[in-house]
Amino acid sequence: MKVNCKAEILKIEKLKEDIYKFSIKAEEIVKAAKPGHFIEIRVVDAIEPLLRRPISIYNLEKEQGILEFIFQVKGKGTELLAKRKVGEKLDVLGPLGYGTFSIKDYKKVAIIGGGIGTFPLYELAKELKEQTTTNVHVYMGFRNKELITLEEEFKNVSDELTITTDDGSYGIQGFSINELKKDCEKEVPDKIFACGPLPMLKAVQSYAKEKNIPCEISLEQKMACGIGVCLGCAVKTAKSPEDAPVYWHVCKAGPVFNASDVEI
Repeated sequence: MKVNCKAEILKIEKLKEDIYKFSIKAEEIVKAAKPGHFIEIRVVDAIEPLLRRPISIYNLEKEQGILEFIFQVKGKGTELLAKRKVGEKLDVLGPLGYGTFSIKDYKKVAIIGGGIGTFPLYELAKELKEQTTTNVHVYMGFRNKELITLEEEFKNVSDELTITTDDGSYGIQGFSINELKKDCEKEVPDKIFACGPLPMLKAVQSYAKEKNIPCEISLEQKMACGIGVCLGCAVKTAKSPEDAPVYWHVCKAGPVFNASDVEI
């Protein structure tokens, strides 16, 4: 159940030139949140900008009631958010979304993220390890070395970590999906989880379908309201007829979907 609260900013870290991590006190949201949920933040206590900004949950510290989120400055809203100070309170609505990642006891899972799409996968990896999943293999893809974020954090919640860069400046040169395919030839995971840019998600979706591997993807559609009112985050369902397409809204039905259920 979603909660609207005034969450105190406990800590702010600048991870990269334009990437920030906020730690906030939001006990009621933390109690209800699951991996894959997101929150909507009013970036300033003013009329402009009017709309909240949707941001994925990065980490939950349930005993302390602390929620952490990471965002990249991309426009006016996130620029204003980056200027907030420790001790101030944020107007936060959450947890939002119906579709969340499936946390079960698996023998082996593959978690693949690209760029800023890696952020919401941390809590997933952490909770899978806590649920005694035997092997959690995380694949992280970035354009170059300068953009790599959270390497040490993901090392701590995974059994294996593979990092790729498009230009080969760090880790393995190429796309993370290629390394996933190589490893699947040796041992097929029980499930693939993915979040990242659309081309990567399409490649993961196609491969999972080809190999008949269960797969869940988290979609990062543009949202305005986050609660299904504005209807701006529609995604077509995979089995709807061409002459009468059916759409789901990512903020309500997702943001996590079975890869076989949606057309992206």
